Amino acid sequence: MSKMEKIGGVVLAAALVVGVSVSASADPKDYAFVPVTDHLQPSATAPIAVRLIHLPSKKPVTDAIIIQSKLEMPMQGMAPMATKVSPKGTDGQGVYSFVGDLSMAGPWTLNLAAKVQGESGTVTGAVPLMVSGGSHKGH
Repeated sequence: MSKMEKIGGVVLAAALVVGVSVSASADPKDYAFVPVTDHLQPSATAPIAVRLIHLPSKKPVTDAIIIQSKLEMPMQGMAPMATKVSPKGTDGQGVYSFVGDLSMAGPWTLNLAAKVQGESGTVTGAVPLMVSGGSHKGH
């Protein structure tokens, strides 16, 4: 291999790496998780539903795979209180369902990470939820 072929290969490889890293960092920002209902009642088995929206087209994403879910309640002056949350699947129309232990009234955050078909990066988002009413009593 000549010196020019080596340089050309290095330049091509560098261009590919730059192209991949630019698209990987830009694509996930084109998506947002939004609550279907943002006011919930306290319950050990609270149904939570979110949509994943492709922002440029304003269309729901129907085929994402949720790879991480974490439900937390911010606590003033302390670390957030984490609680149980379980994914329950999708309706095929862009709504992703979960069941969570929303034990107290107040603000909660559902942190999600998903893989979207055709996107190289991971889509992440924090969905604000508001729980109204008193503490749950077993259900």
